[in-house]
Amino acid sequence: MKKFIALLTFMVVSLAIQAQILTPVKWKISLSDSDTAEKTLVFSAKLDNGWHLYDMNLPEGGPVSTSFAFDKLEGAEVVGNATPSKEPTTVFDPQFNMELCWFAKEVTFTQKLKVTDPKKFKAEGYVEYMACNDENCLPPEQESFSFNRKHINVEKTLAALSASGNEQSAIGEEIAAADSAIETLAPSDETSEATPEYVEETPATPKALTSSEELWKPVIDELKAFGDTTVSATDMSLVFIFFAGFLGGLVALLTPCVWPMIPMTVSFFLKRTKNRAKAIRDALTYGLSIIVIYLVMGLLITGIFGASALNDLSTNAVFNIIFFALLVLFAVSFFGAFELVLPASWTSKLDSKADSTTGVISIFFMSFTLVLVSFSCTGPIIGTLLVQAATMGTAVGPAVGMFGFALALSIPFSLFAIFPNMLQNMPKSGGWLNSVKVVLGFLELALALKFLSVADLAYGWRLLDREVFIVLWIVIFFLLGCYLLGKLKFSHDSDLKYVSVPRLFMAIISFAFSIYMIPGLWGAPLKAISAFAPPLYTQDFSLYDDEVHAAFDDYEAGMAYAQKHNKPVMIDFSGYGCVNCRKMEASVWTDPQVKQILENDYVLITLMVDDKTRLPEPITIEENGKTRKLRTIGDKWSYLQRSKFGANAQPFYVLLDGEGKPLAPSYAYDEDVPRYVQFLQRGLSEFKK
Repeated sequence: MKKFIALLTFMVVSLAIQAQILTPVKWKISLSDSDTAEKTLVFSAKLDNGWHLYDMNLPEGGPVSTSFAFDKLEGAEVVGNATPSKEPTTVFDPQFNMELCWFAKEVTFTQKLKVTDPKKFKAEGYVEYMACNDENCLPPEQESFSFNRKHINVEKTLAALSASGNEQSAIGEEIAAADSAIETLAPSDETSEATPEYVEETPATPKALTSSEELWKPVIDELKAFGDTTVSATDMSLVFIFFAGFLGGLVALLTPCVWPMIPMTVSFFLKRTKNRAKAIRDALTYGLSIIVIYLVMGLLITGIFGASALNDLSTNAVFNIIFFALLVLFAVSFFGAFELVLPASWTSKLDSKADSTTGVISIFFMSFTLVLVSFSCTGPIIGTLLVQAATMGTAVGPAVGMFGFALALSIPFSLFAIFPNMLQNMPKSGGWLNSVKVVLGFLELALALKFLSVADLAYGWRLLDREVFIVLWIVIFFLLGCYLLGKLKFSHDSDLKYVSVPRLFMAIISFAFSIYMIPGLWGAPLKAISAFAPPLYTQDFSLYDDEVHAAFDDYEAGMAYAQKHNKPVMIDFSGYGCVNCRKMEASVWTDPQVKQILENDYVLITLMVDDKTRLPEPITIEENGKTRKLRTIGDKWSYLQRSKFGANAQPFYVLLDGEGKPLAPSYAYDEDVPRYVQFLQRGLSEFKK
């Protein structure tokens, strides 16, 4: 087990030290020749797990569509539109209030070209695309391509044109001489034809980008000197899902299905042998077996469906309706309407196997029996955990979550075997376990509404708008408080003679939470439940209007103003298609302290990396040994983020002085308001020095 924990730690650390420049899409572009005049451009894209590539022709106001453009097309003409190799996944995005289509894993686009003059054939252009996952949206990227007559069979194409009657008369007269023309083609001429024009262009000097070269000077080393640790959100997601699983395992221990198993199983192991040391080893093996079973379960789920497929399921409307129904079913069961149990034959067979076998195999069957017996209580917890892990967009997410769950579940069995006298101090099974089950039922019912909300937004039913969702949560947690005080009673509950101190405090928390949500009916942001409640735009009546807007959307104009007024700058690299950018603006920037600092102490510059406004002239730049063209304002700001700060994910915040030097480490997507305030105040302190 130590080796496994070390391996898991190594994986998390490895993710944490990945570079900031993300390249989740790999393109392979080729030209498919044929014996006819019609050729095919093939654009094959492979995507990392958890990432998706948007479809073509998305509605206005949404993220950037995948598109194909030609800078130069000679001796050929475009036939029809580009077509994908498969149907895209369609999901309703509440942030954009529209249906979005995307591709995951891999997709191939094909574009037909009809060659009209093979001797002059030249096709140069680029594919523009935008990639996102559940945490980040990268700025629009471009992948260039260049093909000429070297890539096709000129002779067969000329013959095809002649046979179809579509060849120009001047070309028809040269058919007989095509062989000799190709054979005598001068090497220098061939080289000239094969060389893409964009390679011959001279990369832009800094003066072509800006009038102030100092403002564009890279500061990556300076950020590192500040201890910049802003990385891809995946590593934090893994840590979060591990602790979510661990917490779920601790909660599962308090359920009526698991709690009584502790003294029974520990007693079983202690009676197997009079050798205390061997009994302890057996108990530790038992705990390790539980971990292995749950861990294998997580790996199998990922292996069968794949992380990307799980991620697609987590945003699928039908899947969310099914999961809503399952959680409601579990909640009703927890309330005592009926008992959900697996077939008795399953557990009895495993139990008999445990009795008839010896050694490690016997212990393994005992642990498997525990997993099956506890299913009715642990099933909802595990199911919710796996859905959460699926949205992380990483292949090891479900396995890490299940490892945390199993670790918490297995610890007590090992501890009680080592220290049997601890069993004497354990509370006996009774009515309090039923109370725990009912409390879990209320929580499952509240969580179920989150999944129904996703489906409601997807289908546009508008049955669960924000105020309806909040009202239901207020009622659920108010009833939970009443139950904890003994004012609400179910058929299987014992008489409550008095209210214990823990129940009283839990009731106070539940009532306070209900009262906290009441202002949300009039549009209060309710940041504590912003991840669960529907978006604010679904609310019919709202009195809330307290947003923060940047003073500048141009880097140099904002920096000039900052220099003139001797103020620090915050650069906000954002995008119209960046969902997490909107979340930060809604949940963090609206905090009174953050709002005051941004509006009064900083010059706020927001740069949209997907701004499609054309530059007066394209700018050719050299980047990582590759020549590229900056065609839009968004291209320019995206290049600024990559070249100066070494990052390309949004949102991305960096604090600068008037000369473009960093004042603190950068900041990425994290809705922790106190941490964001600390980030801003650190920049102010450094600026005052």
